[in-house]
Amino acid sequence: MPDNMSEKKDKNEHIEEDLSKNGTAEPNSEANESSGASSEAAEEEALAKDKEPEAELSEEEKLKNENAELNDRFLRLYSEFDNFKRRTAKERIELYKTAGEEVILALLPVLDDLDRAISSNVDNNDLKSVKEGFTLMEGKLKAALEQQGLENMNSLHTKFDTDMHEALTNIPAPKKKLKGKVVDVIEKGYLLNGKVIRYAKVVVGN
Repeated sequence: MPDNMSEKKDKNEHIEEDLSKNGTAEPNSEANESSGASSEAAEEEALAKDKEPEAELSEEEKLKNENAELNDRFLRLYSEFDNFKRRTAKERIELYKTAGEEVILALLPVLDDLDRAISSNVDNNDLKSVKEGFTLMEGKLKAALEQQGLENMNSLHTKFDTDMHEALTNIPAPKKKLKGKVVDVIEKGYLLNGKVIRYAKVVVGN
């Protein structure tokens, strides 16, 4: 009998040990499973939120957004146009200031010749050399102006043209073939690159 009692006692101790072991292991596994399930649920909820369609804007909000966009575009275009207008105005002013620079540079050699002619002819009594000097300077001046597009208007004995001539007076034509034509030029006319810049003042035969 004592042996049987000791065997039963040993068996009971083994059973208690197994129960204690199982009891401590099972709760841990259940906790792990519950935490994994909660994390999966949280991920699914986050994905669902991302997939949720954005709320549609009302007509009033759409109009406000369009109006703000158009207003911003208008301000940008206005700013660009204002800058362009200022820039072109500045360039135009600079152009006006330097428009005659090329012509002036072309005339400076003639001015130099005039200075030299005046200085060298202070005590010169040779009229012939003085005339030759003036003739040379006139030719040089004409050449410089012609290079800039200036053209002399040859009006004498040509048909009177109101687009080219300004009649100061009429006189009887000295010859029959000169009727309605220019018989005398009081002041020469000039063209610049084909455009009349000064009308010729003439006397017309009738």
